This record gives sequence, structure tokens and C-alpha cells, in this order.
Amino acid sequence: MILELAMITVRPSTEGEFERVFPTAVKAVSASPGYISHELRRSIETPNRYALTIRWRTLEDHTVGFRESPAFGEWRAQLAPFLAGPPVVEHFQPG
Repeated sequence: MILELAMITVRPSTEGEFERVFPTAVKAVSASPGYISHELRRSIETPNRYALTIRWRTLEDHTVGFRESPAFGEWRAQLAPFLAGPPVVEHFQPG
């Protein structure tokens, strides 16, 4: 299993709308082969920053299977209006 960590910063004052749209947008991710689970957490210190963790079966399930699929375009189109910049994404292996 691979853990994807995406640090997402949204434009100030759009947090509520981002949180309303997110459950619909994440359906594009959760329907992808290799997806296991996800969790979205809002920062206490920086309220317009979120940590999104997604568990994938393999790295390629995310980097190839999802990122090169039409589902990635759907995901981005729904969330792009809220983003202050591109998310910072890293992958972590099991400990």
C-alpha cells in the first residue's frame, strides 16, 4: 500500500464551498482502480490549508491509472476554482 499526501491550499474565504464540493469531486478518485481510502483534514493553524491522504494499492495506481485517466480531469475541474496554487503531493511507503 502507498500513502499519497496532498497539501491543498484554497483561496481564502472559499473553504466552505470547497468542503461542500469535495465529497462529489472525490468520487472520481474513489472509483479508480487501486483506490483504498481517503481522509481530508483542515489545518487548525492555517484554515485554508487541507491535508488529503489517499491510500492506493500501488504507486502506479495513482501516478498512471488515475492521473492519466479522464477521472483526473473531472477531479481537477471540480476543485480548480478553489485552489490557491497546485497541491504539493508526495507518496509514502509502508513503514
